Order: sequence, then structure tokens, then C-alpha cells
Amino acid sequence: MIPILILAAGRSSRMRGRDKLLEEIDDRPLLVQLVSGAEATGHPVFVALPSRDSPRYEALRPMDAICLDVPDSVEGIGGTMRGAVKRLPPCDAFMILLGDMPEIGKVEIEAILSARRNHPKNLIWRGATHDGKPGHPILFDASLRPQFATLSGDDGGAPIVQPHFDQTKLVRLSGNRARFDLDTPEDWDNWRKR
Repeated sequence: MIPILILAAGRSSRMRGRDKLLEEIDDRPLLVQLVSGAEATGHPVFVALPSRDSPRYEALRPMDAICLDVPDSVEGIGGTMRGAVKRLPPCDAFMILLGDMPEIGKVEIEAILSARRNHPKNLIWRGATHDGKPGHPILFDASLRPQFATLSGDDGGAPIVQPHFDQTKLVRLSGNRARFDLDTPEDWDNWRKR
């Protein structure tokens, strides 16, 4: 089984007091929708959260996903990844997915998982836009796991991904969904008007 780690420890700082991960899509929070899509693959799902008193914990209470309290998240996404990846169970590979991507679901996650089966010599399998721009989700071979222990700041996994460009399989997903996120109230309003 391949653990799917959803990064949901950010502060939604550009939302001016609203929590983008709890914004509703089809009558349920974005984070719940994302976790549901990941759980539908049958793989174990882990969610990195800032603390146990986060309202995101309550939203996920009915789900099977395992919530990880990641204090390192105060450092930024690098700290979140460092703190969460070390708590994943032993595995041959693991997937990382950002918590604010409303157009990623079971189909997109399974496309990345399939790429690993079809291209086993790669070390990274990564979602991309229809025109080939790298995005998310990203599936990492377990041999890269020790490198996550050195991450910090807001560069995310770039220090791990960039040196392995030649060993990365890009998986083109429909439209722009591999890079599409919603960061501001205006983003949400415009997206809902589509």
C-alpha cells in the first residue's frame, strides 16, 4: 500500500480570516472532498494538520484518514513535509498532495499511481497540466525519503525534486488541474461562478 499524505497545515493567510480548506464545494469542505477522493483509491491516507485544536480536525473526524499533528508546520511547507513524512509507515513509495487543490480526486491520484506501475525505473511520478507543466500530486520512491529530513522553509520539495528531473515521469492530467489551487476569497468567488 502507498500512503497518501495530504498537506493541510497551512494558515490560509491570503484568505483574510477564512479557512480555504474548509470552504465548501458541493456542501462539504474542500479538505473533506480531497480526503474522500484519496480514500476512494483504497490506499491509506494521512493528513498533516497544524495542531489538534484546528477546526480541520473536527471536519475530518468522520473520515478514515489519520490526522498528524505537525508542529513543524510553523516553519512553512518544508517543515510540514519534514515533520509529516517521517511519521508515515514503512513503504516502497509515498504520495504528497497539497490540501488546496479542488480539481484533484480519485481519477487523478490513480493516474499517478498507475504511472509508477508502468514506469517503475523512475524515482518520482508527478502530475502535470495538459501541456506538460509540472504540478501535483507527486509520488516519491521511498529511497528519497531520507532527504525529507533536511527540508525547511517554503521551498517545499523542490530541493528533492529538481535534482531528479531526469528520473521524473510527468503524468498529464486534464486541463490545468495539476496546478490549480484557490488561495484568496476572489479566487473562490471566481471559481464558483464558472
